[in-house]
Amino acid sequence: MSVLSPRRCAGPLAALLTSLALGACAKEPGAALPRIALAGDRVMVAGLSSGAYMATQAHLALSDRIHGTALVAGGPYGCAGGKLETALGTCMKGEPAPDVAALVERAAQRASSGAIPDLAQLAGDRVFVLHGRRDATVAEPVARAAAAFYEGLREAVPALASLSVSWDGDRDFPHLLPTADGSAPCESAAPYLGNCGYDAAGAIFAALYGAPPRAASTADGTLIAFDQRPFAPAGKATELAGEGRLYLPKACAEGASCGVLIALHGCQQNVETVGEAFVRDAGFNRWADVYGVAVLYPQTHASLAPLNPKACWDWWGYTGADYDTRGGAQIGWLANVLDALKR
Repeated sequence: MSVLSPRRCAGPLAALLTSLALGACAKEPGAALPRIALAGDRVMVAGLSSGAYMATQAHLALSDRIHGTALVAGGPYGCAGGKLETALGTCMKGEPAPDVAALVERAAQRASSGAIPDLAQLAGDRVFVLHGRRDATVAEPVARAAAAFYEGLREAVPALASLSVSWDGDRDFPHLLPTADGSAPCESAAPYLGNCGYDAAGAIFAALYGAPPRAASTADGTLIAFDQRPFAPAGKATELAGEGRLYLPKACAEGASCGVLIALHGCQQNVETVGEAFVRDAGFNRWADVYGVAVLYPQTHASLAPLNPKACWDWWGYTGADYDTRGGAQIGWLANVLDALKR
């Protein structure tokens, strides 16, 4: 796999100290984001942990652009309600469990107000919720509530009869993204990838895009480091890192029509903390070649003000009260990136 990437920060500790002090690791600006022949109906989003919460926020707030989601170790849309204490309790420990009916009603209210698109935009979308039985960070009832939330939307909105929701909670792995290869043990520790004998990336692609046309081998596309800064919505502080990553299969680079999978890392899984482990080794890239899908890897950074020392995505409101609506800083950033990708 060829790589276009400037130098990384010196190491995890240096990265954390630098990012806390300066907002991002010092480095040369990344490249411009390339344009591709984007197939708009093949844009999906997936995430782990805080990335899963961000994925469901992006799915609801950008449902006119994003057409399916995979949530690994995450809970339902709107769970935190803008409160960190709720995020740490109800939305991780499940104490008390998320009130799915209330969250469905709130989503409907937000759609009515225009804060998110009409819920009917979710028609025909695919939702895949994955949770490991050994996950001690996000409780099973929380993940089940994510699936129940989408099922509740389907019941509440007649137009959503075609919304597909699948749940997989029977696999033996802890709080990480499991892989079927590699030397990392199946343990919940940095970089939160482990050989648990299960190819989660392959399962996510199959759940969102359908059965693979062929088996995956090694990734032979290009991993590009791009400048994230130009895509911030006007007047909004996204609290994202200076650089993101984009995996571009050869077919996409050569002009073929391609989808996009937005792959959102979990807390302490960003490039500044664990290097390129997630963007290289999670397994998405080799399947991207098979499906003709570019993989967008947005990157957060750690900060003390606002308080986000573990470089999590904003799923409790550190960028503002509108964080999980289409007016949110990180949601708006994603929308701008999708616009910029279109050739």
